[in-house]
Amino acid sequence: MQFTYKYGALIFIGAVILFFSLYSQYFFTYNNLTDILRSISIVTFVALGVTISLTVDGFDLSVGSTVSLSTVVTATMMVWFEMPLIVVIIVPLVVGALVGLINSFLIVKIRIPDMLATLAVMYIISGVHKTYTKGYAVYNNMPMSDGSTAPGAFYEKFLWIGQGKLLGVPFPVILMLIAVIATHLFFKNTRWGRQMIMTGGNEEAARLSGLKVKRVRTYAYIASGVMAAIGGIIFAARVGSGQVDAGSPLLMEAVASVFVGYSVLGAGRPNVIGTFFGAVLIGVLVNGLTMLHAQYYVNDIVKGGVLVLALAVTFMNSHRKKTS
Repeated sequence: MQFTYKYGALIFIGAVILFFSLYSQYFFTYNNLTDILRSISIVTFVALGVTISLTVDGFDLSVGSTVSLSTVVTATMMVWFEMPLIVVIIVPLVVGALVGLINSFLIVKIRIPDMLATLAVMYIISGVHKTYTKGYAVYNNMPMSDGSTAPGAFYEKFLWIGQGKLLGVPFPVILMLIAVIATHLFFKNTRWGRQMIMTGGNEEAARLSGLKVKRVRTYAYIASGVMAAIGGIIFAARVGSGQVDAGSPLLMEAVASVFVGYSVLGAGRPNVIGTFFGAVLIGVLVNGLTMLHAQYYVNDIVKGGVLVLALAVTFMNSHRKKTS
């Protein structure tokens, strides 16, 4: 049981890759594997935000709406307002940080439970970004409400962020790997990272040891919002438009990735490496099922089944440890 708990997730990922590789000669190729990594790059950023919030014993449900908001804000900065590229990048990041501040204010100051506070913010942000664009997607040469045409267009340099390659590797994949490594090192080797882990492990003990728990939790939610905003920027660069519901499906995929990651190497808690492998598993399954010509709605059944399996192994092992 202990071996299964510790290595089962990695063995399962390997078995899934082997199965699809035997089924299709096109699966285990460089182009397809990089396509899988590129497809999970946005989900991984969102999942990293959820991981950070879970590390401090919280839960950020607003990340999906934050992705949508940052996507349309990014698009309007170019298409509506023709802002410089640096502004196009910075403004959505600030927006993501502001969403994190709102979450932390409701949770830390007003003391609303994390899930309820972020659920409320999720709906508020969803309404805000749809009101901002009047429910329409933002794209080049789009008609405006006054009958004119939008003056700007997506910049080629910006589109390269989501569509370009560096040394043959898709640039979103490079950004994702940098984010995963940097976040892992942050938790492992920095004082702030260890303080977040301590806060999530036992908030009262962390407070008694002198940690400013409220400040730590505030920073965690700000980081979660910024990660979601980065995901929104990459999404806009990848599709070349601002989609009002861009983040809706990403929330559940991110949550699934995080909780699948609980069982990677027997961690039993939110962890960056586990989250990454959880996202890889989701990406491999979706890609493989597509090659099997499975109907798109089968994907959700498979994702849910994998999540249930991962949670069952995690909590069964946790219960076994408590009773032994």
